[in-house]
Amino acid sequence: MNTIKECFEVILQGNKGESRQAAREVKKLVYASKTKDKYEDIKKLVESAPKQYNKISEGWRQENFVMAISVIYFLHGREVDPDFLFPWLFQLLLHPNGTIRYAAVRMLSFELGPLTVYIRIPDFKPNGMTNLKPKKADKIIFSLFVHLNELLNKTWKPKYKKYKYISSLPTSPYKSIQMAISRIEELCGREYMRCLVKKYNQRICLKSI
Repeated sequence: MNTIKECFEVILQGNKGESRQAAREVKKLVYASKTKDKYEDIKKLVESAPKQYNKISEGWRQENFVMAISVIYFLHGREVDPDFLFPWLFQLLLHPNGTIRYAAVRMLSFELGPLTVYIRIPDFKPNGMTNLKPKKADKIIFSLFVHLNELLNKTWKPKYKKYKYISSLPTSPYKSIQMAISRIEELCGREYMRCLVKKYNQRICLKSI
């Protein structure tokens, strides 16, 4: 396997051992800078990931596929719409497989970098890293925050009440979602988070009227 595209063909069509090996080969190709793939081929692999994933029935193949996508995720395009894969990532956060959930958290964390750069660097000027306007970035961050909180409510169990720290929570979708929210808090800062929570609470109040 000399290209990432070939690796994905094996991940999707090979037996369990071949699929697992191909998933690990993707990481080697990317980080050793040995990939001979065209940018457009990698872009298509990422953009078609949800559709391809939905065709996979075996749990082990799902894991191999998601892990491989998470490795090349940072190479995708769509800077104007960085949230285009969020619905799929929300789906993965609910998966019973912890490896898949962790990959989803990593991919969400990758998007948060460019989304929050305006908050972390007030004088930041749009460049190759991101062309997003602050207003649109704020809108995407808030939408992400809302969806993650909805997933928290969906996955919360009374037994989680006794845990003070996220790290001490038992492995679960709830913990993975908390990890994603924690990453937002880390990058956005306390002041921004207070505004975010206030806006979220106002939204909840309006929905209850």
